[in-house]
Amino acid sequence: MKTIFITHAVKEEFIPIGAANSAIKHIYTGVGKTKSAHILTKNICQLKPDLVLNIGTAGTLKHQIGDIFISTHFIDRDYETIRLPGLEFEIDGQDLFHKNLPIKKWIDKYEKKGICNTGDSFVTNAEKINGDIIDMEAYTQAFVCKEFKIPFISVKYITDIIGQNSVELWESKLKDARNSLEKWFDENKLLSLI
Repeated sequence: MKTIFITHAVKEEFIPIGAANSAIKHIYTGVGKTKSAHILTKNICQLKPDLVLNIGTAGTLKHQIGDIFISTHFIDRDYETIRLPGLEFEIDGQDLFHKNLPIKKWIDKYEKKGICNTGDSFVTNAEKINGDIIDMEAYTQAFVCKEFKIPFISVKYITDIIGQNSVELWESKLKDARNSLEKWFDENKLLSLI
């Protein structure tokens, strides 16, 4: 039996997802890079999973509210701005699931995929940000999974357009995000490929 961790930053992002022949463990990581990395690492040390699936919400500069997006590349925007020699700030997400060919093929065909930009701030102003979606946890979870050699996938529902919307709009979209993500996973059967 496979073990799958499903991570959510906040309880309002929880959706009940099941998978045949898999034990699912839902983990609330909290908001932000440090807490998210700590909680995920602690759980991996207790029980090494076969996959970590990060589900949640994100903002965007390029896409539409309601899009469901898969991250195939991760950038830490806080480290990216520093650009010190030897400081890693990018992760190729394709490397995190390349050993599972059915998942890789499925994601390769999926249209809404690209770069997730992660940082320790809720971005409300349109800035020059490298990425398709903006969140606060995915890069660090990808980093932890890379270090532990665990496949990692991040699926996000876009709740807001950066510079046009507010924190209040994000909160008001959480129910839509849960409903849409639950339907998306039910229709796409992504976890059946594990």
